[in-house]
Amino acid sequence: MRKWFYVLLAMMILAAAIPLAGCGSEEKETGVIKIGALLDNSGANKPLGDAEKQALEMMQAQINADGGINSRQIEIVFRDYGKTGADVVALASELIEQENVVAIIGPSDTGNSLAIIETVNSAEIPLISLAADERITLPVGTSEWVFKTPQTTFMAVKQVYSYIEAQGITDIAIMTDKLGFGAGGKKDLLDQADDYSLTIKSQQEFNNNDSIWDSYISNIKSSGAKAVVVWGTNPGPANFAKALRSQAPDILYFGSHGIANKSFITLAGDAANGVIFPTGKLVVASQLPDSDLQKTVLLDFIADYETKYGAGTCNTFAGHAYDALTMLKMAIEKADSTNKAKVRSQLEKTKNFAGTGGIFTMTADDHCGLAEGCMVDVKIQTGQWVLLT
Repeated sequence: MRKWFYVLLAMMILAAAIPLAGCGSEEKETGVIKIGALLDNSGANKPLGDAEKQALEMMQAQINADGGINSRQIEIVFRDYGKTGADVVALASELIEQENVVAIIGPSDTGNSLAIIETVNSAEIPLISLAADERITLPVGTSEWVFKTPQTTFMAVKQVYSYIEAQGITDIAIMTDKLGFGAGGKKDLLDQADDYSLTIKSQQEFNNNDSIWDSYISNIKSSGAKAVVVWGTNPGPANFAKALRSQAPDILYFGSHGIANKSFITLAGDAANGVIFPTGKLVVASQLPDSDLQKTVLLDFIADYETKYGAGTCNTFAGHAYDALTMLKMAIEKADSTNKAKVRSQLEKTKNFAGTGGIFTMTADDHCGLAEGCMVDVKIQTGQWVLLT
């Protein structure tokens, strides 16, 4: 009996010790890290979404070849919401609930980014939007799980208005697309006009797939405007540029940062020449002074991207995706975890990160993190982007 008593006692002590073995330390996380990507690869913003997807695919291969994140391989789970009938909210929920992603990068545009804020906030999962409108992250109290990498629409309007004012132009027209990006642009264009002594003589909205522009241009000409600011993404702005050049060549064309890709130049042809727009520094990286803190990052990213996809293919939108995944990678590494709350906390601690869009310093109150000076004025000359100083 005594023998069995001691055996039983030993088993009880061992059983009691097992739970204590893990006290004071977390179980080591293993397995593939899944990251969601919600992009438009078949809809109105396909030129943006395709560049973003290519950047993420390239970086996924690079990160995994370098050993992954915290010695774990990553898998980017892509979802295309651009196709007819796609429900961006349902796709976001699928990534969260079925794929169990640690974070979502995207959407490519403002409207769909705004559409899933409630979804990611409820699920408490970080979202890094690739769209511009400041409403995506402001106020932070209603978008506490949402971050973004592009320069804000407010910044872009300020940049282009400052340039217009410096040219002595006072009477302008504005043309904004009816999508979310255009709606945000219209608000900031109207709100900031007085700050630059600008009179908006004509304001019109267009559909991105419009093919006839006569009435728009007639309205602008009769208004007396000397310049028009066009806020949208292709193909609308490019097609309007061709019509304006044909019917009113003396009216100056200023664009938004939504046209900072080669597709605008390709679609607009010769009409692209002379167009001036605000943008991040990527498209004119080689023209920056060597003292610019972003120059090395920009040139390295362009070299990697164009080695893989071809000369002249890299653009601002690919850069936005690069910034998003790079900051997410850093946040997971610093958290040493894929716990979503810890990752979100580390994203808020991003400091002095030199990305393609600018120098990022995020806080609990600033989920964009870009300061003034992250944008430049660019003019298209003979089909090339030229930095204006």
